[in-house]
Amino acid sequence: LKATVDVLREPARSAAPRAPAPGLDQIDDLIQMAGAAGLEVSVNVTGSERSLPAAVDLTAYRVVQESLTNVLRHARATNASIRIRYAPAAVEIEVVDDGGGAGELSPTGHGITGMKERAAALGGRLETGPGPAGGFRVLVRLPTGGTAP
Repeated sequence: LKATVDVLREPARSAAPRAPAPGLDQIDDLIQMAGAAGLEVSVNVTGSERSLPAAVDLTAYRVVQESLTNVLRHARATNASIRIRYAPAAVEIEVVDDGGGAGELSPTGHGITGMKERAAALGGRLETGPGPAGGFRVLVRLPTGGTAP
């Protein structure tokens, strides 16, 4: 009987989500969670802030989310900075921390691979590696469908 009830409920479980997908307008929640875990996070936004296509906005949010998660789990960092740059035909997001750097990467993790796949699926690209002053850096550039100058 339980199995039958589970089968009957399955369509309800796979129904469309009732809440909108997260986007860059919700990164304050991520920053608060990171702060509660002891990480100081700064944000710098440049360019003409605007609404992004839903898939781009969700991917941008997920990159920030995964980057901050990686900082908290692996980097032994005290600070992270997020830079969001709105260009005419793209949005760029850079997350840099002051932690252990690329030597702390887990060979079995899927976070960076997942971020690269998300970016590539939208025609974007993701770069990772040592930060300019140590630590670790994640940079993603996602096309927004606008026109470049």
